[in-house]
Amino acid sequence: MTLFGTAGIRGPVEQITPALALSVGQAAGEPGETFVVGRDGRETGPALAAAMEAGLESAGADVYRLGQVPTPALAFASQGRRGAMLTASHNPPEDNGIKLFVDGVEYDRDAEQTIEERVDGDTLAAWDEWGDSDRLEVLESYRDAVVDYVGSAFGDDDNDSLDGLSVAVDCGNGMASVATPQVLERLGAEVVAVNATVDGHFPARESKPTPETLVEFSESLAAGSFDLGLAHDGDADRLVVLGPDGEVIHEDTVLAVVAAHYATESDADDPVVVTTPNASARIDEQVREAGGRVERVRLGALHEGIARERRAGDEGTEVVFAAEPWKHIHTRFGGWIDGVASAAAVAALVADIGDTATLRNPVTERPYRKVSVDCPDDAKSDAMATLEFDLPAAFPNTTVDTDYGVRLEFDDASWVLVRPSGTEPYVRIYAESDDVDALVADAREVVASAVADTS
Repeated sequence: MTLFGTAGIRGPVEQITPALALSVGQAAGEPGETFVVGRDGRETGPALAAAMEAGLESAGADVYRLGQVPTPALAFASQGRRGAMLTASHNPPEDNGIKLFVDGVEYDRDAEQTIEERVDGDTLAAWDEWGDSDRLEVLESYRDAVVDYVGSAFGDDDNDSLDGLSVAVDCGNGMASVATPQVLERLGAEVVAVNATVDGHFPARESKPTPETLVEFSESLAAGSFDLGLAHDGDADRLVVLGPDGEVIHEDTVLAVVAAHYATESDADDPVVVTTPNASARIDEQVREAGGRVERVRLGALHEGIARERRAGDEGTEVVFAAEPWKHIHTRFGGWIDGVASAAAVAALVADIGDTATLRNPVTERPYRKVSVDCPDDAKSDAMATLEFDLPAAFPNTTVDTDYGVRLEFDDASWVLVRPSGTEPYVRIYAESDDVDALVADAREVVASAVADTS
């Protein structure tokens, strides 16, 4: 596909234009369908949302306008109908994007392919079948739902599971500003929110929360007396967790802790956690110890992995959690990635166990690396075909998985993943090991040789 990537349609506004939004709306809408349409705080959002609404209505769909909302709130509102969110998530302010949902779940590849095939086609409804529009307030209902869910799943149903916990939240001038601080306060936390005014220019820091962009926030945490720090991206689907010393806790450790909780609390005979090939083996270790198992799916397709495992399972199977680094789906709450629910869930786990150090203590954190090897786009396919044989030959006595790149797992829980970038002329190497530099050096040599032989 040329329009849709791993997270909907996304790019600079010179590409994500009102004309494109209109065409996608006309391709997605049809008589009898109802859509909710939301946007994040970007400057280009109002025009794109108006174009999307016009496209949907002229194709025959009815539209509820949500205005500025976090992406998880839009997904929540799409339950029982469809949804369109105008957001570029963690991208810079000059970008924008379109995500489509049905019944609380992102469109799968087949549905996205259908939209691509219909874009610029003849999808205009008859004049007397055009849809109507109305305003719908969903934010308060969404916040109530998160509070109730986290209170029951991680607390005692009294919605005071964070009582006494001191939390700092960096909203990054994004849509978390209208959700995460309010939810945490409702659950009993003492909350200090920074950069909590929605501003599509993201003046406080870059929209993507990373150790580099969170330096000022980290220093404030270290100088204060907080139990926990939390940070979001522009549309509040990502979450970064920091300890009281300002250290960013590795995203796979956060994932492992939450996954282990869900596997432990499940009554199912076969609790399953879905994650991605680049996620750490520490997740597998924690979930196995909790009595569950881990299955992987390609990046950007957690919703497809959930559906696959539900189809493949029996009455004893439950997909208890699905996540890739930074982004989590709480399957009992809904089928969408939800950074606000994750913020509240992590805070509840910290409040229950006492501190972040004790929470992460059971997790073995090995050194992690991610490097890129130059590879022309037209050589990626041949290079990866070669690496399916050359990598296992270079690293014998490993477990090999070639579903989403080439992933090798070692007996000591070390692992290496090689996969082509979907957007840049690189082959990526991800690795985790006590001797990660040596592992990366050896893997890089094999990858570079395969690229050279096929370029």
